[in-house]
Amino acid sequence: MEFTDYEHLRFERLPHGVLRLTLDRPEKMNAAHEPMHSELARVWTDIHRDPATRAVVVTGAGSAFSAGGDLGMVQRLTGNYPAIVSMLRETQELVYNMINCDTPVVSAINGTAVGAGLVVALLADISIAAEGIRVTDGHLRLGVAAGDHAAIVWPLLCGMAKAKYYLLTADFVDAAEAERIGLISRCVPADRLMEEAVSVATRLATGPQHAVRLTKRALNNWLRLAGPTFDASAAYEMLTFFGDDVVDGVDAITAKRTPSYSTARDDPGPGA
Repeated sequence: MEFTDYEHLRFERLPHGVLRLTLDRPEKMNAAHEPMHSELARVWTDIHRDPATRAVVVTGAGSAFSAGGDLGMVQRLTGNYPAIVSMLRETQELVYNMINCDTPVVSAINGTAVGAGLVVALLADISIAAEGIRVTDGHLRLGVAAGDHAAIVWPLLCGMAKAKYYLLTADFVDAAEAERIGLISRCVPADRLMEEAVSVATRLATGPQHAVRLTKRALNNWLRLAGPTFDASAAYEMLTFFGDDVVDGVDAITAKRTPSYSTARDDPGPGA
Protein backbone atom coordinates (compact mmCIF):
# COMPACT_ATOMS: atom_id res chain seq x y z
CA MET A 1 0.00 0.00 0.00
CA GLU A 2 1.52 3.32 -1.09
CA PHE A 3 -1.07 5.74 0.37
CA THR A 4 -1.01 7.76 -2.87
CA ASP A 5 -4.63 8.91 -2.68
CA TYR A 6 -4.12 11.17 0.35
CA GLU A 7 -3.75 14.90 -0.23
CA HIS A 8 -3.39 16.30 3.29
CA LEU A 9 -1.47 13.48 4.96
CA ARG A 10 2.16 12.77 4.11
CA PHE A 11 3.78 9.35 4.45
CA GLU A 12 7.40 8.28 4.80
CA ARG A 13 8.62 4.72 5.21
CA LEU A 14 11.38 4.34 7.79
CA PRO A 15 13.46 1.22 8.55
CA HIS A 16 11.95 -1.83 10.28
CA GLY A 17 8.43 -1.22 9.01
CA VAL A 18 7.91 2.12 10.75
CA LEU A 19 5.62 4.49 8.86
CA ARG A 20 5.85 8.21 9.59
CA LEU A 21 2.48 9.90 9.07
CA THR A 22 2.50 13.70 8.98
CA LEU A 23 -0.57 15.93 9.18
CA ASP A 24 0.28 18.25 6.31
CA ARG A 25 -1.49 21.62 6.28
CA PRO A 26 1.27 23.69 7.88
CA GLU A 27 -0.10 26.96 6.47
CA LYS A 28 -3.21 26.33 8.63
CA MET A 29 -1.34 24.83 11.61
CA ASN A 30 -2.62 21.46 10.36
CA ALA A 31 -6.22 22.37 11.18
CA ALA A 32 -8.58 19.79 9.74
CA HIS A 33 -11.02 20.95 7.07
CA GLU A 34 -13.53 18.54 5.52
CA PRO A 35 -11.11 16.71 3.15
CA MET A 36 -8.43 16.33 5.82
CA HIS A 37 -10.96 15.19 8.42
CA SER A 38 -12.17 12.51 6.00
CA GLU A 39 -8.61 11.35 5.41
CA LEU A 40 -7.92 11.16 9.15
CA ALA A 41 -11.02 9.03 9.58
CA ARG A 42 -10.11 6.44 6.95
CA VAL A 43 -6.33 6.26 7.11
CA TRP A 44 -6.32 3.96 10.16
CA THR A 45 -8.24 1.28 8.29
CA ASP A 46 -5.67 1.44 5.49
CA ILE A 47 -2.80 1.25 7.98
CA HIS A 48 -4.44 -1.70 9.75
CA ARG A 49 -4.53 -3.57 6.43
CA ASP A 50 -1.01 -2.64 5.30
CA PRO A 51 1.35 -5.63 5.80
CA ALA A 52 4.43 -3.42 5.32
CA THR A 53 3.60 -1.21 8.32
CA ARG A 54 4.47 -2.57 11.75
CA ALA A 55 4.29 0.70 13.70
CA VAL A 56 3.30 4.32 13.04
CA VAL A 57 4.73 7.64 14.17
CA VAL A 58 2.20 10.44 13.68
CA THR A 59 3.21 14.09 13.89
CA GLY A 60 2.40 17.51 12.45
CA ALA A 61 4.13 19.52 9.73
CA GLY A 62 5.65 22.82 10.77
CA SER A 63 5.27 24.26 14.26
CA ALA A 64 1.95 22.66 15.30
CA PHE A 65 0.63 19.16 15.70
CA SER A 66 -2.86 20.32 14.79
CA ALA A 67 -4.92 23.40 15.60
CA GLY A 68 -8.08 21.26 15.60
CA GLY A 69 -11.05 21.75 13.33
CA ASP A 70 -10.74 24.45 10.68
CA LEU A 71 -12.95 27.41 11.62
CA GLY A 72 -14.31 27.55 8.10
CA MET A 73 -15.47 23.96 8.48
CA VAL A 74 -17.10 24.82 11.80
CA GLN A 75 -18.98 27.69 10.17
CA ARG A 76 -20.11 25.46 7.31
CA LEU A 77 -21.37 22.87 9.82
CA THR A 78 -23.35 25.30 11.95
CA GLY A 79 -27.08 24.71 11.47
CA ASN A 80 -26.42 22.46 8.44
CA TYR A 81 -28.26 19.21 9.21
CA PRO A 82 -26.90 17.04 6.34
CA ALA A 83 -23.32 18.19 7.01
CA ILE A 84 -23.71 17.58 10.75
CA VAL A 85 -25.01 14.04 10.19
CA SER A 86 -22.06 13.35 7.90
CA MET A 87 -19.61 14.81 10.43
CA LEU A 88 -21.08 12.70 13.23
CA ARG A 89 -20.42 9.56 11.17
CA GLU A 90 -16.86 10.63 10.39
CA THR A 91 -16.17 11.59 13.99
CA GLN A 92 -17.21 8.12 15.11
CA GLU A 93 -15.19 6.50 12.33
CA LEU A 94 -12.04 8.41 13.30
CA VAL A 95 -12.21 7.29 16.92
CA TYR A 96 -13.30 3.70 16.31
CA ASN A 97 -10.90 3.19 13.39
CA MET A 98 -8.00 4.26 15.61
CA ILE A 99 -9.19 1.95 18.39
CA ASN A 100 -9.61 -0.98 15.98
CA CYS A 101 -6.29 -0.45 14.18
CA ASP A 102 -4.07 -3.28 15.46
CA THR A 103 -0.91 -1.50 14.28
CA PRO A 104 0.71 0.30 17.23
CA VAL A 105 0.69 4.10 16.95
CA VAL A 106 3.11 6.56 18.58
CA SER A 107 2.23 10.26 18.49
CA ALA A 108 5.08 12.78 18.37
CA ILE A 109 3.30 15.91 19.58
CA ASN A 110 5.58 18.60 18.19
CA GLY A 111 3.38 21.62 18.86
CA THR A 112 -0.08 22.76 19.89
CA ALA A 113 -2.71 20.02 19.68
CA VAL A 114 -6.39 20.95 19.85
CA GLY A 115 -9.76 19.33 19.19
CA ALA A 116 -9.74 17.00 16.19
CA GLY A 117 -5.94 16.95 16.18
CA LEU A 118 -5.88 16.00 19.85
CA VAL A 119 -8.01 12.96 18.99
CA VAL A 120 -5.08 11.52 17.06
CA ALA A 121 -2.49 12.63 19.62
CA LEU A 122 -4.23 11.07 22.62
CA LEU A 123 -5.75 7.98 21.02
CA ALA A 124 -2.27 6.94 19.90
CA ASP A 125 -1.06 3.98 21.96
CA ILE A 126 1.98 5.92 23.17
CA SER A 127 1.98 9.72 23.20
CA ILE A 128 5.25 11.66 23.41
CA ALA A 129 5.21 15.47 23.57
CA ALA A 130 7.91 18.10 23.23
CA GLU A 131 8.63 20.16 26.32
CA GLY A 132 6.81 23.50 26.25
CA ILE A 133 3.95 22.52 23.94
CA ARG A 134 0.35 22.91 25.08
CA VAL A 135 -2.80 20.92 24.41
CA THR A 136 -6.49 21.58 24.99
CA ASP A 137 -9.68 19.83 24.01
CA GLY A 138 -11.02 23.29 23.23
CA HIS A 139 -14.62 22.41 22.45
CA LEU A 140 -16.16 24.48 25.24
CA ARG A 141 -14.14 27.49 24.09
CA LEU A 142 -15.85 27.07 20.72
CA GLY A 143 -19.30 26.82 22.32
CA VAL A 144 -19.94 23.14 21.57
CA ALA A 145 -20.00 20.04 23.77
CA ALA A 146 -16.77 18.05 24.18
CA GLY A 147 -17.45 15.25 21.70
CA ASP A 148 -14.62 14.11 19.40
CA HIS A 149 -12.74 11.81 21.76
CA ALA A 150 -12.79 13.41 25.19
CA ALA A 151 -15.43 11.34 26.97
CA ILE A 152 -13.98 8.05 25.77
CA VAL A 153 -10.35 8.57 26.77
CA TRP A 154 -9.68 11.51 29.14
CA PRO A 155 -11.19 9.91 32.26
CA LEU A 156 -9.17 6.74 31.59
CA LEU A 157 -5.95 8.67 31.09
CA CYS A 158 -6.02 11.28 33.83
CA GLY A 159 -9.04 10.48 36.02
CA MET A 160 -12.49 12.02 36.17
CA ALA A 161 -11.56 15.01 38.36
CA LYS A 162 -8.84 16.26 35.99
CA ALA A 163 -10.89 15.33 32.93
CA LYS A 164 -13.87 17.38 34.11
CA TYR A 165 -11.68 20.33 35.03
CA TYR A 166 -9.86 20.57 31.71
CA LEU A 167 -12.85 19.68 29.52
CA LEU A 168 -15.30 22.05 31.21
CA THR A 169 -12.85 24.97 31.37
CA ALA A 170 -11.06 24.26 28.04
CA ASP A 171 -7.83 25.31 29.78
CA PHE A 172 -4.54 24.46 28.12
CA VAL A 173 -2.29 21.80 29.64
CA ASP A 174 1.45 22.05 29.08
CA ALA A 175 3.44 18.93 28.25
CA ALA A 176 5.07 18.55 31.67
CA GLU A 177 1.72 18.74 33.46
CA ALA A 178 0.10 16.46 30.89
CA GLU A 179 2.75 13.83 31.65
CA ARG A 180 2.36 14.34 35.40
CA ILE A 181 -1.39 13.72 35.36
CA GLY A 182 -1.12 10.81 32.91
CA LEU A 183 -2.72 12.51 29.92
CA ILE A 184 0.34 11.68 27.79
CA SER A 185 2.96 8.95 28.07
CA ARG A 186 6.15 11.04 28.04
CA CYS A 187 7.50 14.59 27.79
CA VAL A 188 10.94 15.04 26.20
CA PRO A 189 13.12 17.95 25.01
CA ALA A 190 11.90 19.28 21.67
CA ASP A 191 15.16 18.49 19.89
CA ARG A 192 14.83 14.83 20.86
CA LEU A 193 11.13 14.37 20.14
CA MET A 194 11.28 12.66 16.76
CA GLU A 195 14.29 10.57 17.73
CA GLU A 196 12.46 9.30 20.81
CA ALA A 197 9.20 8.66 18.96
CA VAL A 198 10.93 6.72 16.18
CA SER A 199 12.96 4.78 18.74
CA VAL A 200 9.80 3.68 20.58
CA ALA A 201 8.04 2.83 17.32
CA THR A 202 11.07 0.81 16.22
CA ARG A 203 10.98 -1.17 19.47
CA LEU A 204 7.35 -1.99 18.78
CA ALA A 205 8.02 -2.80 15.12
CA THR A 206 10.87 -5.17 15.98
CA GLY A 207 9.10 -6.84 18.91
CA PRO A 208 6.90 -9.96 18.82
CA GLN A 209 4.28 -8.79 16.37
CA HIS A 210 1.34 -10.95 17.38
CA ALA A 211 1.95 -10.24 21.06
CA VAL A 212 2.23 -6.47 20.50
CA ARG A 213 -0.95 -6.28 18.46
CA LEU A 214 -3.02 -8.58 20.63
CA THR A 215 -1.95 -6.74 23.78
CA LYS A 216 -3.08 -3.48 22.17
CA ARG A 217 -6.34 -5.10 21.10
CA ALA A 218 -7.05 -6.32 24.64
CA LEU A 219 -6.19 -2.98 26.28
CA ASN A 220 -8.41 -1.13 23.85
CA ASN A 221 -11.39 -3.05 25.21
CA TRP A 222 -11.39 -0.41 27.97
CA LEU A 223 -12.10 2.14 25.26
CA ARG A 224 -14.69 -0.08 23.62
CA LEU A 225 -16.50 -0.35 26.96
CA ALA A 226 -16.74 3.45 26.93
CA GLY A 227 -18.23 3.38 23.42
CA PRO A 228 -21.80 4.29 24.47
CA THR A 229 -20.48 7.27 26.45
CA PHE A 230 -18.48 8.40 23.43
CA ASP A 231 -21.43 7.96 21.05
CA ALA A 232 -23.59 10.12 23.30
CA SER A 233 -20.90 12.81 23.58
CA ALA A 234 -20.42 12.91 19.80
CA ALA A 235 -24.17 13.30 19.29
CA TYR A 236 -24.31 16.04 21.95
CA GLU A 237 -21.49 17.87 20.21
CA MET A 238 -23.36 17.77 16.91
CA LEU A 239 -26.54 18.94 18.66
CA THR A 240 -24.79 22.09 19.87
CA PHE A 241 -23.97 23.02 16.26
CA PHE A 242 -27.64 24.01 16.01
CA GLY A 243 -27.34 26.59 18.79
CA ASP A 244 -26.14 30.19 18.90
CA ASP A 245 -23.17 29.63 21.21
CA VAL A 246 -21.04 28.14 18.43
CA VAL A 247 -21.59 31.31 16.38
CA ASP A 248 -20.47 33.39 19.36
CA GLY A 249 -17.48 31.12 19.91
CA VAL A 250 -16.28 31.27 16.31
CA ASP A 251 -16.71 35.05 16.23
CA ALA A 252 -14.70 35.43 19.43
CA ILE A 253 -11.87 33.18 18.24
CA THR A 254 -11.75 34.95 14.87
CA ALA A 255 -11.67 38.38 16.53
CA LYS A 256 -9.30 37.18 19.28
CA ARG A 257 -11.56 38.44 22.03
CA THR A 258 -13.24 36.96 25.08
CA PRO A 259 -16.42 35.18 24.00
CA SER A 260 -19.86 36.24 25.17
CA TYR A 261 -22.13 33.23 24.74
CA SER A 262 -25.81 33.90 24.15
CA THR A 263 -26.86 31.27 26.69
CA ALA A 264 -24.83 33.03 29.42
CA ARG A 265 -25.83 36.66 28.75
CA ASP A 266 -28.89 36.78 30.97
CA ASP A 267 -28.06 37.33 34.62
CA PRO A 268 -29.93 34.62 36.58
CA GLY A 269 -29.91 36.90 39.65
CA PRO A 270 -28.81 36.27 43.24
CA GLY A 271 -29.43 32.78 44.47
CA ALA A 272 -30.67 31.54 41.12
